Amino acid sequence: MSSEWMHPREELVRTMARIYRYRMTTTSGGNLSVRDPDGSIWITPSRVDKGSLTPDDVVRVSPDGRREGRHPPSSEFPFHRRIYEARPEFGAIVHAHPGSLVAFSVCRLLPDLGVHVHAFEVCRKVAMAAYACPGSEQLGERIAEAFASGAMCVVLENHGVVIGGTDLHDAFQRFETLEFVAQTIVKASALGAVRRLPEEKLAHRPRPDWSALPQRAVTNAEKALRAQICRFVHRAYEQRLLVSTAGAFSARLDGDEFLVTPTRRDRLELEPSGVVRATRTACEAGKQPSRAALLHAAIYERLPEVGAIVSAQPAHASAFCLTETRLTSRTIPESYIVLEDAPTLPFACIVEQADEIAARFSLKRCPVVLIENEGVTVIGRDVLEAFDRLEVLEATAEALLLARPLGPLVPMPGEALSELRTAFGMD
Repeated sequence: MSSEWMHPREELVRTMARIYRYRMTTTSGGNLSVRDPDGSIWITPSRVDKGSLTPDDVVRVSPDGRREGRHPPSSEFPFHRRIYEARPEFGAIVHAHPGSLVAFSVCRLLPDLGVHVHAFEVCRKVAMAAYACPGSEQLGERIAEAFASGAMCVVLENHGVVIGGTDLHDAFQRFETLEFVAQTIVKASALGAVRRLPEEKLAHRPRPDWSALPQRAVTNAEKALRAQICRFVHRAYEQRLLVSTAGAFSARLDGDEFLVTPTRRDRLELEPSGVVRATRTACEAGKQPSRAALLHAAIYERLPEVGAIVSAQPAHASAFCLTETRLTSRTIPESYIVLEDAPTLPFACIVEQADEIAARFSLKRCPVVLIENEGVTVIGRDVLEAFDRLEVLEATAEALLLARPLGPLVPMPGEALSELRTAFGMD
């Protein structure tokens, strides 16, 4: 359901449940608020289990300070009020303690948005607020001062993070994206020096122009394919293979048409009607395909045997995209059979250099490509095969990172690889 039709109580509970479910806060930690046009602030309560929050638990604080609800408001209410005073355009605030951002908090460092174009666009500016006692007016002053500098995200020294947005959906997406960036940097730091993009590439984010496709009746086959894409997108989100703001799934239709996820729409809430029918130059009227759609179109044109494509930024695989350390699939038979060699390409714009990137793919020899400071793209004969490749890629990357403290990697020898190629018809 669109948040514009939800009562603030329902929206706050739903968002907190999502944050808690994905372990981005604890039973006692974190708080959310929404501001009404009349200045009232709806906020999560103090000392109530975040894992079983109900709409009746949410508290309303009116502009004159009167409270409505069966619980006291969060003890952090003072800084919510101060932030809204400093940034009147904000309609919602997220405060939580996700692991990777807390790691930056306790080291008193800021995650560098310059490692990824999408994160740079969504999160925009991150600032640091000096430590002060939780719930104190002093903490509110310091956070409000950091937001007054134009920041959209503020890391609190030895505490957590606070994110603002035009509404709760906007704030949550920014919060989740920032945690993804922090998580990826933490994992990449175990591999070596983390690579940052130059400012001109961060600022350059072209989007293709799409003309309108003619309307036509939707066939039952297309309806089934739309539903399948949604199921696998939801599954990928739940397994943290992508975040709500990024990641593109597509599947081939007849001729030069394909179905693809829309841009900047919540991946967990994607429905079949929201999937976009597109070609290389056109899409359904009134819709906007994922930014990766042009790359997908170029791959479909080159490789008629490809039936589905996924572009994503899962944290472990993305860590290899941020460093000079290359991901190897020569770890266990499944990884090598499913991924082949999975090369890493230099940073390239997936819009302007779509054809150049597409030329690197081959269903048998190169079904997986990593792009520096961008993410991964996998291809398959159908949606299930493409999704499986994404899963295996992330599982392989995670195993490689887990192996590093144990000792040197021992890859499978050449004769074992030759045996696999013969046994599984890989040539």
